[in-house]
Amino acid sequence: MNALPKRNPITVARLLEDQATAHADKVFIHFPEKNQAFTYADLEAKTRQTANLLASLGVGKGDKVALLVPNIPEFLFVYWGAMRIGAVACPVNTLLKGPEIQYVVDHCEAKVLVLTPEFFGPVADIADQLPRVAHYAVLDDTPPTTGTLNVPSQLNLLAELSHHDTALPTVTLAPDDEAMMIYTSGTTGKPKGVLLTHHNLITDAHYISQWFGFTGQTVMMCILPLFHVNGEVVTMMTPLLIGASVVLQRKFSASTFWATIARYRVNMFSTVPTILSILLAQHDKDGAPDDDISSLALVICGAAPLPVEVHKQFEDTFKVPLYEGYGLSETTCYSTFNPPDPTKRVIGSIGMAVGNDVAIWDEHHQEVPPGQGGEIVIRGENVMKGYFKNPEATEKAFAGGWFHSGDWGMQDENGFFYIVDRVKDMIIRGGENIYPREIDEVLYGHEGIEAAATIGIPDEKYGEAVKSFVVLKPGTSLSEAEVIAYCKARLADFKCPESVAFIDEIPKGPTGKLLRRALRDMSHPCDSIQHPSVQPAP
Repeated sequence: MNALPKRNPITVARLLEDQATAHADKVFIHFPEKNQAFTYADLEAKTRQTANLLASLGVGKGDKVALLVPNIPEFLFVYWGAMRIGAVACPVNTLLKGPEIQYVVDHCEAKVLVLTPEFFGPVADIADQLPRVAHYAVLDDTPPTTGTLNVPSQLNLLAELSHHDTALPTVTLAPDDEAMMIYTSGTTGKPKGVLLTHHNLITDAHYISQWFGFTGQTVMMCILPLFHVNGEVVTMMTPLLIGASVVLQRKFSASTFWATIARYRVNMFSTVPTILSILLAQHDKDGAPDDDISSLALVICGAAPLPVEVHKQFEDTFKVPLYEGYGLSETTCYSTFNPPDPTKRVIGSIGMAVGNDVAIWDEHHQEVPPGQGGEIVIRGENVMKGYFKNPEATEKAFAGGWFHSGDWGMQDENGFFYIVDRVKDMIIRGGENIYPREIDEVLYGHEGIEAAATIGIPDEKYGEAVKSFVVLKPGTSLSEAEVIAYCKARLADFKCPESVAFIDEIPKGPTGKLLRRALRDMSHPCDSIQHPSVQPAP
């Protein structure tokens, strides 16, 4: 562990109050899409009003508020407003399809579902399957783009907000109270609700700000979705914690990216490898940006393996240091980073432990020597409270007292960690976690498919691409396009296979266990991500 200064535990509600007092007139959020700016005083008032509105709807301590909302300032008013009264904010992946949204919203037991009109279509289709949702709160005055939301107890949150004052009800909050639940898929294919506390969120933001020396003068840009811990913690909680400013982008746009950095004098942004590849491709096509990006001091990258070549090309092209790190939803966000001194980084490594403890264990929960492979395990104040309504998964995740990441890695003699392979079969495509079994189960539902198995294969743009292997039932004829279309009707687009191979039999071991590694070998002999000095997990 790299020791960092300790911080007295506080709640998000207390942090909002403290920062509004210290930086009342300073802009916290710039929102270029609408040319809006919200100060810390504005943030304090809006989150208090939202908290009172939620309380008037019967939301209390421990209740869940689901957010199906894109990157707009109002997301934060609800997100932190819920936390102010002890409720738990539950961001929902906006890329999900109706059945996937239904599972998350119902499983988290949300009392209120907050959404924008663009999601009226999918939500209207599943509303009768959400018996726990008592209120649907619409966050935008824009006419719906698809469908209508014909549900009882529908309200315009923005219009109602003005009817509520800023005097909060008395609620006793503690740093270890649950503040957020974010869903991450598991090996069963069903998403798991990761419970994070006020202290988890503030602690990880503290780790990040201390490691890189961010200050109140730092201007950050948020281009990653706010339904991910990366967007929430790195470029929202961290600037809130240090009294900095953030430029909030509704979504990443390569065409306006550099101009926005120049306009707001952005100092850093957090990203995923896919976006770096897109920016490099744009540079190859259009040449260097005309905008003055001299304010940009560093870039943070995580969520998926960063190819060494992409890392080097980005730095050579844009002359900005790039820092790779590693973390999970279960560890709030980042647990490792490369050192902030560019001369001490190790390209290809996920860096060193930051604030928390990170180790490599064997199957007997014993730490292995440097250079030897094992599972990455993590312990610290940023590690989740547990999985919601899933004590078995929680117990398994904390076997031996540390959190088990499910990733196979190694540590060198200098304390740098490397991802070698994944114990789990997760595919990471452009920063999105995809679990093969979820896709397999959809494929098994096709009347013409006898067996199926899905893997990730290397992809220059997205890191990994989804490939499915299919065994057809006798007498059945299906094309690759038909199989992909079948999946797209039932899964978020990013989860769907981009290629399909038809085979006679799915390879299995002597116990009947699916051998995904054999499928990788069939697809490409070098698909596994390996550190050159370490053998992958058996």
